[in-house]
Amino acid sequence: QVQLVESGGGLVQPGGSLRLSCAASETISSINAMAWYRQAPGKEREWVAMISRDNRDRYSDSVKGRFTISRDDAKNTVHLQMISLKPEDTAVYYCNAKNRGHDYWGQGTQVTVSS
Repeated sequence: QVQLVESGGGLVQPGGSLRLSCAASETISSINAMAWYRQAPGKEREWVAMISRDNRDRYSDSVKGRFTISRDDAKNTVHLQMISLKPEDTAVYYCNAKNRGHDYWGQGTQVTVSS
């Protein structure tokens, strides 16, 4: 079972930047894919970005060009660099690991974009 711990959330003004981190309990190079999801109040959880074991990345249309997912296999950590943040990016952000037919989740970190 993969354990995930997110960090880096907080309050930021519109147009600002944040970098989220997700520390995994296992070697992420052995995990099929790592992803970030988010859930805004009153809305369903939505997929944000994904990076595969061979380092291919994909993004939802709502964040493409503003968010970048990356992985540091040496530190078993995945990052989500977010720039040009908008109020609609406000949500709890969850780290996700997809491996051997299972989904594993972190506890989430709050991102609030407000002036």
